[in-house]
Amino acid sequence: MCRHLAYLGPPVTLAELLFEPAYSLVRQSWAPRDMRGGGTINADGFGVGWYPGDGEPVRYRRAQPIWSDPTIADLAAVTRSGAVLAAVRSATVGMAVLDGAAAPFAEGRWLFSHNGVIRGWPDAVVPLAATLPVRDLLTLDAATDSALLWALVRHRLRAGEDAARAVAETVADVAAAAPGSRLNLLLTDGRSVVASVAGHALSVRAARGSVLLASEPHDDAPGWRPVPEGQLVTATADEVRVRPLPIR
Repeated sequence: MCRHLAYLGPPVTLAELLFEPAYSLVRQSWAPRDMRGGGTINADGFGVGWYPGDGEPVRYRRAQPIWSDPTIADLAAVTRSGAVLAAVRSATVGMAVLDGAAAPFAEGRWLFSHNGVIRGWPDAVVPLAATLPVRDLLTLDAATDSALLWALVRHRLRAGEDAARAVAETVADVAAAAPGSRLNLLLTDGRSVVASVAGHALSVRAARGSVLLASEPHDDAPGWRPVPEGQLVTATADEVRVRPLPIR
């Protein structure tokens, strides 16, 4: 599995999200507290995307452990943003380990991450993949389940579906095609976040004017709330809504 987070609120340094908390995303890369479905560390790559203003996001992705990268700590210390999505990766056996396989995936204002696995990959989702334009399949960032999930969500966004529906329907389709899959997705445009809780944990901490969604709490401070299994979260810096995911 992987670990990921999304933040909306007053600008903070990337270091405040990735490095400084007691159980930061960097610590979760080598000592996660809640791994499920196999794997013990998240050392197969990492990525962070942030919005420097009102335009499109900037990304930094690498196919190495976040603790071994010589640049990310310095970059994180001086980079501030009010909207961030970041992830550390534990690659499923047999899937590629390269920069393009690390979240966040992106198009336009969108950033996307997946924590989990598609069971029966790739055969179980061949019919779903066949619904995508051939060009989308030929230009996947990597031959991984996460990249395909992004392509499925992105296809719905391009067709005009709102973000919550695009995530919920993609999760429902994949869960029906590949039972037992773990499908915790994060999607943001820098103004709102959509997250699914399907097969792995997610916690939310909302404060006045900010929200943080994470695979696991990054500290022991009060205010963290676990999201129940089978739920869809939609959040802005000022509001968090939770409702059941659709079931096929």
